[in-house]
Amino acid sequence: MEVNIKRVYQPAVDADGFRVLVDRLWPRGISKEHARANIWLKEVGPSNELRKWFNHEPEKWGQFRERYQLELRDNPAFRQLQEIVQEHEKVTLVYSAHDETMNQAVVLREMLVAN
Repeated sequence: MEVNIKRVYQPAVDADGFRVLVDRLWPRGISKEHARANIWLKEVGPSNELRKWFNHEPEKWGQFRERYQLELRDNPAFRQLQEIVQEHEKVTLVYSAHDETMNQAVVLREMLVAN
């Protein structure tokens, strides 16, 4: 099992494996052809309230991670993502955030690899 993360704005390549878009909102300026997502699991993204509160402010990262992990515990979409990871040798979580180290895909990858 291999789980990677990648910005949706980077070119999709076959080596990405099964691509899962993990944003609640469709990325701006990206066509479905460019995204090449095998599935869009928008429900696995942070709630609108949490996403707006975080606002990609680095000082809120720790609290965002904790709150998002709590949201994921009872989220059926996260269980679906876990199943996808079990079914595929390589999965790439695709996201649109500018920050490559502080975004929901980082948290999802951490949780998927830990389990």
